[in-house]
Amino acid sequence: MRSEAGELGKEVKRKAMETSSSSSSSSSSSRVKKFLPWSLFAILPLALFHLYFHSVPLSQQQLLTTTHHLSNSHQQSITPPKENGGGPDDDDKVKCDYTNGKWVPEKRETLYNGTNCSNTISYGQNCMINGRPDSGYLHWRWQPHQIQCRFPIFNPHEFLSLTRNKHLAFVGDSLSRNQIESLICMLTTVSVPVRVYDILNAFMFRRWEFSSHNLTVSSYWSPFLVKANEKNASKYYSELFLESVDEKWAEELDKFDMVLFMAGQWLMTPAVYYYNGSVIGCHLSTDQNCTEVGFYDAFGKMIKTTLETVIGRRSGNARSLDVIVTTYPPAHFEGQWDKFGACPKTRPFKEGEKALGDVEFQMRRVEMIEVEAAKIRVQESAPSPSSSSGKIRVEALDITKLSWMRPDAHPGPYMNKNPFSKGIKDKVANDCLHWCLPGPTDTWNEILLETIKKWTHKIKV
Repeated sequence: MRSEAGELGKEVKRKAMETSSSSSSSSSSSRVKKFLPWSLFAILPLALFHLYFHSVPLSQQQLLTTTHHLSNSHQQSITPPKENGGGPDDDDKVKCDYTNGKWVPEKRETLYNGTNCSNTISYGQNCMINGRPDSGYLHWRWQPHQIQCRFPIFNPHEFLSLTRNKHLAFVGDSLSRNQIESLICMLTTVSVPVRVYDILNAFMFRRWEFSSHNLTVSSYWSPFLVKANEKNASKYYSELFLESVDEKWAEELDKFDMVLFMAGQWLMTPAVYYYNGSVIGCHLSTDQNCTEVGFYDAFGKMIKTTLETVIGRRSGNARSLDVIVTTYPPAHFEGQWDKFGACPKTRPFKEGEKALGDVEFQMRRVEMIEVEAAKIRVQESAPSPSSSSGKIRVEALDITKLSWMRPDAHPGPYMNKNPFSKGIKDKVANDCLHWCLPGPTDTWNEILLETIKKWTHKIKV
């Protein structure tokens, strides 16, 4: 998908116009009730692309703003942006590029499956248990182009050893939850954790403790990362305060040894943006007296505020901190979310088969710019060698392109148990946003392990 074609933008706009003209807000409500009855929060990320457009009448001009600020063209092979300079690692002679590569078939058994990790995998992502008949999506391996950068299957013993006595925190939306559930399932194959529900709500805030290695892994629900009044039954838009982080996770920052952020999907929903006490714009909020500004600038401010706050609060702390931003993962809807065949692919894209979507390209670009800027800020504020202060390291876990090439690995209709037990129907709920577990999300954590190994062994990547 090239920027001049803007296929994803067109698809979002087309679906928005179709749904706003063909469905009333009451019919939208009934569909939502059927969508994921076990949890409101499980359906919201899908609604980013579809459901909200049922109840929000949009003009053509407003729809066009959802994909504005796109570059005129972009390369299919992604390279890190240079806007903020190369950062402190410019002199490294050898760097592993996990961004560019291809998916190659590999008949190997997954570390876990939908049965032996069913108590961890969210119901809607357990494609095996829900009756998905094909298993081809399980047997692919990501192969970076650089030979020296190819990595083995995830080694849970090694991960646990390298993270012994640490606290890992995953902060973000339901895609962040997708990643943490993958990690927990792989680690559970060698060490069974105790799951602790001690942070507000068990679904939104979870914690696991691996006593064998004194490792704590926590999940914090924070879909915007910053302070927000989230939309609710009486208010269809969120209010985001882009200069302040969400204290639900930030107040525990001193406890973390590694924090992984993943967000962005919820920015597709209606919102009003505040900065330093003033409204600076909105997105899809048609009844608000503010200017439609899209979501790219808000996303940049959101990531910048998050990283600046983390660096500011942890600078001078005796405890070191690793900060990772997992880049924007794509969705693969083809048509409306509740139509049969919304994500019908059964094989990965071949390299060059379909260029990265405009939205994915721009969201990833924003993140990479802010990560590189944060690296420079860390270097500028680094303590002297004689100081007892801990070190802060910032990195991007760049999974956008490799995930874009996996349209075959979403739950689709198998977000629900045996969706075709009574025959194939035209109307069926589809999840083309989250990922089946096991699935490509496991590769995200394989790259995470390689990042940790790099930091531990001072390997240049």
